[in-house]
Amino acid sequence: MGKRGKSLFVWPVAAAFLLLGACDGAKPENGMGDADKAAQVTEAGVLPITKQKTMLRVMVRGSGNVENFATNEFTKWLEEKTNIQIEWEVAPEKTYQEKLNVTLAGGDYPDVLLNMGISPNKQSIYGKDGVFLPLNDYIDKYGVETKRMYAQVPYAKELMTVPDGNVYALPQINECYHCAYGQKMWINQTWLDALGLPMPATTEQFYETLKAFKERDPNGNGKPDEIPLIGAINGPSTNLEHFLMGAFIEKDNNLKYIRDGRIQVAYNQPEWKEGLLYLNKLYEAGLIASQSFAQDRNQLKQLGTSPGFEVLGAVPAQNPTVFLDADSLRIKDYVALPPLRGPAGVRSTSFNPYAMIYGTYVVTNNARNPAAAFRLGDFLLSEEATMRSTIGRPGQEWEKASSGELGLDGRQAKWKQLVTFGKLQNVHWAQYGPSLRTNEYRLSQYADPKYPLEITLYNETEQKYEPYRMDPSKTVPPLFFTSEQAEELTNIDKAITDYRTEFFAKVVTGAVDMESEWNHYLSTLDKLNLNRMLELYQQAYDASRWKK
Repeated sequence: MGKRGKSLFVWPVAAAFLLLGACDGAKPENGMGDADKAAQVTEAGVLPITKQKTMLRVMVRGSGNVENFATNEFTKWLEEKTNIQIEWEVAPEKTYQEKLNVTLAGGDYPDVLLNMGISPNKQSIYGKDGVFLPLNDYIDKYGVETKRMYAQVPYAKELMTVPDGNVYALPQINECYHCAYGQKMWINQTWLDALGLPMPATTEQFYETLKAFKERDPNGNGKPDEIPLIGAINGPSTNLEHFLMGAFIEKDNNLKYIRDGRIQVAYNQPEWKEGLLYLNKLYEAGLIASQSFAQDRNQLKQLGTSPGFEVLGAVPAQNPTVFLDADSLRIKDYVALPPLRGPAGVRSTSFNPYAMIYGTYVVTNNARNPAAAFRLGDFLLSEEATMRSTIGRPGQEWEKASSGELGLDGRQAKWKQLVTFGKLQNVHWAQYGPSLRTNEYRLSQYADPKYPLEITLYNETEQKYEPYRMDPSKTVPPLFFTSEQAEELTNIDKAITDYRTEFFAKVVTGAVDMESEWNHYLSTLDKLNLNRMLELYQQAYDASRWKK
């Protein structure tokens, strides 16, 4: 990418921008100069990272799949290998962004921020203020694994580098085929079979299917305990709007699209209104669980894994381990529901062509030994650390594949998984932190029939979702914004997202009447400067290499 002056890179996430507090944190004096700190760090690629035991303060977002980061077996292995001891501060999973903003504003932030969702926009702002350290020099001197990532993933360096030329965070690379089609719906095939129902293909057929789930006792226990459709709020794949609205209007993961070279949002279009009316119809018929608009994914999983009879009929989720344990016998009962065809013939699924999770590992100016802090993040990108942090221990959770064992791509497999993923454990970090999983790595997993989840996800995606993929040219790509534009977007986008989300829940649950409130909704979006937001996006898009 060419230079664009003072500009910011913004990944257009559905969660939008959060208000940023003042940046007044200063690096604490600890009696050790830069030369002394550097002397404690070994040469690039050499372990342990520090010659003496070194303490590192790390703030991490809480995970429903990790019991305790401090006692986690991967943490212990990492500390032993590197000589770096980690002092953990776990931010609540539901409110981690609020915790992050308060901590940054107060100045008592840790050495490292791990999996705290640091957007490129936020990286630029805090990087400019000196709170986040530029990693360029550390990459040049110590970045063995970062440079390997650059070589294997050509877009990585470009998308990590903000327009001031600095890299402020290490990412997670996960070139996951089925993840690129994350807006899926899973439906209980055993219930369909029990009631003699076909797989629904249209929105009207889906309504009738859910109605049958509610009224005809598909779990066979003689009780009206079935929940036909349920979602959760803390994740775009579990929100009700993403999958179902694909039957009414084409949109990307962030509810935007490009038409005739112009960026639009889906949620102020007539088709969006029709989709809301449909969802309200489902809710009024008792087919959508009311807690869908309040519960988080952990609560959703408690319902899916509750003892006794199955109660869940259909669940929007990137994969079924969101609401079930991967080794549960129930997981075979659920299959992917193909995108539904709406009343106007629309049948689409969003597609994310970018496999990078930004801002996974940030070193702050409070780091007592920034070289060691960077070296730790760089080491996490290594193949050995990636395997252990995402899967577990060799010989216990995974092992090398034997000759003749084929991978998901039909070639000789390189490794095979020995246990299932997606439940509470204390062996690995459950895909937190920097890691490097290329497409070659993902597809070299042994297609083991004993652990069919990855095979199922690959096949279900290829057969049911890829044929209905939204044209990538209609997806809003990553964009750069000037500093002034980014400041405006920070406020506008959050206000609009909060209001839109609230309106969505109220309309679906019948708290407000769609016909009488729709025009007021549109006018409120205008008052919240939706047109200005679109104008800013358009300016950035017109100036980008994507348009050219």
